Amino acid sequence: MHFLSEEINQYVEQHSQKEPELLQRLHRETFQKILQPRMLSGHFQGRVLSMLAKLIRPKNILEIGTYTGYSALCLAEGMQTDGNLHTIDKNEELVDFQRKYFDLSPWGSQIHQHLGDALDLIPDLKENFDLVFIDADKQNYPNYFDIILPKMNPAGIILSDNVLWSGKIIEPLKKGDLDTEALLHYNKMINEDPRVETVLLPIRDGLTLTRVL
Repeated sequence: MHFLSEEINQYVEQHSQKEPELLQRLHRETFQKILQPRMLSGHFQGRVLSMLAKLIRPKNILEIGTYTGYSALCLAEGMQTDGNLHTIDKNEELVDFQRKYFDLSPWGSQIHQHLGDALDLIPDLKENFDLVFIDADKQNYPNYFDIILPKMNPAGIILSDNVLWSGKIIEPLKKGDLDTEALLHYNKMINEDPRVETVLLPIRDGLTLTRVL
């Protein structure tokens, strides 16, 4: 869902950094071959992720929800030269697709894929993280936050995607809509948690920046 007019969205993209050629190829192939291509971060949000990573200069990055690898490559653009990016997804069918593009990038050896449930896998990761991007099943956002926070370095940043959920967060909650219910809880929880400070940006479908104190 776009919260601005299509004309404004086009202007924003035209006046933001150009999408790198490798990501253009990844974008095209995702739309040609993969189900639910709207899950891709895309040009504008990808450049936002890249810019934030370049400002943060993280050594260790964690991504929850790889999809086809677009956002991971954007985040890797700001990673330190000796850094590592761990990305987790449940979809076994996308592993080879992701790896193809990771290996075409300068960061292939630094991007580590993990297949399975993030709540099971994260406790076994040895690193603490400077930057985390949450973009997986919405019902587990509160659980991801709880399990990630102890593994964050001081002043680390947690990015949370889709927190406006196509505007459903301001509509009457429908019975059985567990995703929206979880996001309502999550948005309130991270805004009130005294261990962090949070700002919600109306970028694309909503992107929250949460800084660990």
